[in-house]
Amino acid sequence: MKFPERVYTEKEVKTARELVNKGYKHNLAVVGSAKFCQKVNEALELVKTAGYYEFLRTYIRKIVEIDGLTQLRETEAAMWASKFAVENPVDAASLMIQKANQMKKYIEGELYYGGTAEQRSVEKRIQFLEVLKDKSREESVKEECARLLQMWEDSSTVF
Repeated sequence: MKFPERVYTEKEVKTARELVNKGYKHNLAVVGSAKFCQKVNEALELVKTAGYYEFLRTYIRKIVEIDGLTQLRETEAAMWASKFAVENPVDAASLMIQKANQMKKYIEGELYYGGTAEQRSVEKRIQFLEVLKDKSREESVKEECARLLQMWEDSSTVF
């Protein structure tokens, strides 16, 4: 069984779910300018440091540079990202994990967007930052994780 080109129809989603449940992993591709690819690769190293790389490549097939809003393209198992979204490798790594979590929920047939689903995916992003902060040996990465975690905490108290 091969991972479907598209993950759109009920049959395609079912096939994707079966493969993921059997341990399928994508060969993660990065598509874009040299600078974009460099920034994404820096973020991917942080994803590996935190121990989330296998999770990411379970659900995301490729990360593609676009001029526009960063988004998950569920039907492609892809993350479309602007050059601005990957400028900060720590933030970009946490965004990748958030999008992978949304794709996981999509494949599992659960609500993956809006309201409480968005809150759960942000929680996954925060969890990633906490793990990266603990596992990284680089002080600058630890500091950036702390700054982003504080930012997320401050933004949650607004509501």
